[in-house]
Amino acid sequence: AAEGVGWYARTLVVPEAIVGKHLELHFDAVFYAARVWVNGTLVGSHEGGHTAFDLDVSKMLKLGANRIVVSADDRPGFATIPGYAMRLQGSGNVWYDWWHSGGITRDVSLRIAEGGLIRRQRIRQVLRADSATVTSGVAIENIDAKAHTYGLTTIAIDPDGREVARTSRSVMVAASSAATPDAALTITKPQRWQIGAGKLYRIVAELRDERGVMLDRREDSIGLRTLAIRNRILYVNDMPVRLTGVTRHEDSPWEGAAETRGTILHDMRDLAALHVTLTRPVHYPQPQSVFDAADRAGILLIPEIPIWQMTAAQLGDPRLLVRAKAMMAEMIAESGNHPSVLAWSVMNESEAATPQGLAFVKAMKAHINAIDPGRFVTFADSEIAIRPVRVPALVEADFVMANAYFGTWSGAASGVGPWLDAFGKAYPDRMLVISEFGWPGPFSKDSASADVARTENLKDQLAAFATRPWVGGAIFWSYSDYRSNKNLFAGLADGYVDHGLVDPDRQRRPSYFAWEAANRAVSATVDLTMAGEIPTGFTATVAGAARDALPSYPLIGARLHWRAMGGDRVLLGEGEEALPVIAPGGTAKVSASWAGRLSPVTVTVDILTAEGARAGGVVRDYEPFKAGS
Repeated sequence: AAEGVGWYARTLVVPEAIVGKHLELHFDAVFYAARVWVNGTLVGSHEGGHTAFDLDVSKMLKLGANRIVVSADDRPGFATIPGYAMRLQGSGNVWYDWWHSGGITRDVSLRIAEGGLIRRQRIRQVLRADSATVTSGVAIENIDAKAHTYGLTTIAIDPDGREVARTSRSVMVAASSAATPDAALTITKPQRWQIGAGKLYRIVAELRDERGVMLDRREDSIGLRTLAIRNRILYVNDMPVRLTGVTRHEDSPWEGAAETRGTILHDMRDLAALHVTLTRPVHYPQPQSVFDAADRAGILLIPEIPIWQMTAAQLGDPRLLVRAKAMMAEMIAESGNHPSVLAWSVMNESEAATPQGLAFVKAMKAHINAIDPGRFVTFADSEIAIRPVRVPALVEADFVMANAYFGTWSGAASGVGPWLDAFGKAYPDRMLVISEFGWPGPFSKDSASADVARTENLKDQLAAFATRPWVGGAIFWSYSDYRSNKNLFAGLADGYVDHGLVDPDRQRRPSYFAWEAANRAVSATVDLTMAGEIPTGFTATVAGAARDALPSYPLIGARLHWRAMGGDRVLLGEGEEALPVIAPGGTAKVSASWAGRLSPVTVTVDILTAEGARAGGVVRDYEPFKAGS
């Protein structure tokens, strides 16, 4: 919990089998500024606490025991990212809002190569009605002291595990040089990645030497989909959608920011149970496990670099721009292939309505467009919720994100409607995403009353957002309480911000269930089939949300599971049936039957997404007529 420089030391025993090979230390993340020594020699450094980096230690590691030392400096500065939140200097507390967990927060590995390696793939796609062209720019490095003519094979494997395309070529790379050849694959009858149904292709690149010996292999998952904004509406695969979600900090009492995959998967499964289809996911680059889980669940993400509550002077500092460009480039290189990425966000709650803010946004947008063309660029702003006027930097964004805490920081809860109307007039050409809303605990006397207010607030605010069709999404803050030294109950300087649908230990509050109920994309009803007074079956009607609802999106790849239980807990029948696409405003019917018997009957119907999360359902009880009752 202390700010400053932390030290790590480890002895690594190098076996004879890898001596002389190309060896790299790979760090998934060290917060914030890292320096690394091997056997007393500084081998490299890195700045930026949430992105991966590699250090070549081939000449430093020797046979037998080696001493590796890492320093991690988590002290913020005027132009670090995150850094001092100078917009808040009047409060006397310029720390950012989440806990400054310094150190080695993600995995470290030793990577071994010989002759050549694949650094990464940069995958692009062109999707048509009946085919897709996938192009992978394969970054090859010749780590040998002589030139090589490599064999490069690129393979596409469909969501069912079948190879559907393959291409091979030769690539000549000079000694100690690099190349990025393109490999194009044509996929016929592509299976599309959809909201709530993340069908994934694997693109495999294999690198071989002149003898055909495999030198390296890399595999990336992609989703074939189109994203567009037309007339202030978001389209996924040419279908209009309105999405909702909950953001989540990389934080827990048992792991802090050094999250394991198990914690990430638990939380991401819980987000799917909450019907999350869009989230930021928070203020800083995320572990690959977060992206992978979002890919599979069909969740769209707006990843962000942690420029938080910075002043015009900070945004205009050339050191900050250099660091922001580097961090964004690293995040895109690591995460840009994920189909879950909707847009990149360049900052949060900073002084955008200034000349320096405009210059920063324009520079970052040009930078992102150059390295990831076609992806949306945006940022989250809080001032727009106070003064809904046209701001040049927000006009630069491909869509506007507003942190709108009506009921607390942004003004009275009743002000949301007039604010939306004013925004609509000021930005008649921009889709709006509510990037944060919710109820912070300190506005209530205690946690229990805060959750009562949180529940009412989320219902009322969602209802208001839904009435404006150009609100393309709404993201609730937040999934769980998170450690901080800001926004705490009076008298606390360190603790967990009371802001979540679940507490720090992931125990669900009443607001959790309110959010789940308010964000279902489908509903179901059950009509029993009767033989006199004996139920012998049912017909379930599954209905999509209204076309203008929030959320509103097609439910694709879903299935209906049903069970009928007799009053004495005898199983009368059970089954599962695939559902057709249920579009907003559409319906589907499923009928089933069983051998009837005179007893109470309970029919349970669950609508399950392609990934198995419960999208909705209904329970129907029947009590037979009893003589004399």
